[in-house]
Amino acid sequence: MRNEEKMPKEGGLDHSLKLLKEGYEFIINRRQSMSSNVFQTRLLGQKAVCLTGSEAAKLFYDETRFRRADSAPLPVKKTLFGEGGVQGLDDEEHRHRKCMFMQLGTPEATQEIRHLTKKHWERALEGWQARDEILLYEESKKILTRMICEWAGVPLDDEEVDKRADQLSELFESPARANLGHFKGWVARSEAETWISDLVGKVRNDDLNVDKDRALYKFSWHEDREGELLAEKVVAVEILNVLRPTVANAVWINFLVLAVHDYPQKAEGLRRGQEDHLQWFVQEVRRYYPFFPFAAARVRKDFTWKNYEFEEGTLTLLDLYGTNRHPNDWREPEVFAPERFADWDGNLYNFIPQGGGEYKTGHRCAGEWITLAVLTETLDFLINTASYTLPQQDLSFSLSDIPSRPKSGIRMTNLRRR
Repeated sequence: MRNEEKMPKEGGLDHSLKLLKEGYEFIINRRQSMSSNVFQTRLLGQKAVCLTGSEAAKLFYDETRFRRADSAPLPVKKTLFGEGGVQGLDDEEHRHRKCMFMQLGTPEATQEIRHLTKKHWERALEGWQARDEILLYEESKKILTRMICEWAGVPLDDEEVDKRADQLSELFESPARANLGHFKGWVARSEAETWISDLVGKVRNDDLNVDKDRALYKFSWHEDREGELLAEKVVAVEILNVLRPTVANAVWINFLVLAVHDYPQKAEGLRRGQEDHLQWFVQEVRRYYPFFPFAAARVRKDFTWKNYEFEEGTLTLLDLYGTNRHPNDWREPEVFAPERFADWDGNLYNFIPQGGGEYKTGHRCAGEWITLAVLTETLDFLINTASYTLPQQDLSFSLSDIPSRPKSGIRMTNLRRR
């Protein structure tokens, strides 16, 4: 008997529609029913292996066994990632491109991100005090668009903020849509790449003056391993890989407010503004609530792991959401407990809301530090600077929606400064 036959296998021709229906719980449901952290299914007309848990995550981020090239489905390439970006590169080419991102993450940059985040929240609050109500999700996207464009050196006029916020949010809102709404993401991707490509051309022609420390400048003049400048479209894809994930933090900002509402006793300590408590709360929100469901790769070459055979070219999905809540890795994973991060050991594979493994050389998100800075500063602002009321509304969220978020978008009234 071949070892491959020992891998639990889901019968049927294809389960892509089930994945869309079950969303974040697709792998969790099968992990529970098959009592296995590894199983085989069929997705997008092909064999696929699904993995969950920290042990499997460590395997998934072994670059000698998995590649990223040609792993992202076309709908994801056409919306979320774009084509030619760092997510689809491997080996030295990936490490060289990743360095372009990692040079941005200095301690000074972290402080500037936090300063800009606070500045734009405070400016928004001034305007909100004259309004009866705001929709936090929509307002957050605008605030984050203003903030990250300023930080990255991307010029943004006041009158185009709504347009750019909508474009950037379509890139992460549309990939999992199963209807024609998905193609809005394709259009948004094309328009956004044209917007940034035009700016790159202006930088290179000295028609746009940008600070040399800004991402727009650094990426525009980045050279590949052969010493050639990246194509303007590729630079645009990578600049959008800075802008788009930052704006996507609007999803987590909604969950920050939901967590404060649902677990007021856990939020009480935040009112003193203690940095460690703020960060524990942010990290638990990122562990507990859904964000991005899976990461994809393909088997680089045949290998055997735990008596399971993995065949070259096989599509492989790692369950990000399920690993963050895996009972083998977390005590009482269904309980919201920020204090668990007081003694978390920094494991690179059991807490993977934005991917796992090493930052500098691996495929963990290069902008995770931006997320932490933005969310920590935002939580401090919402708890200790702003005052608001949450009127009666639908705060539920569905695990079949990707990305998931409270259905009401978090309606807020009586906004004012404390």
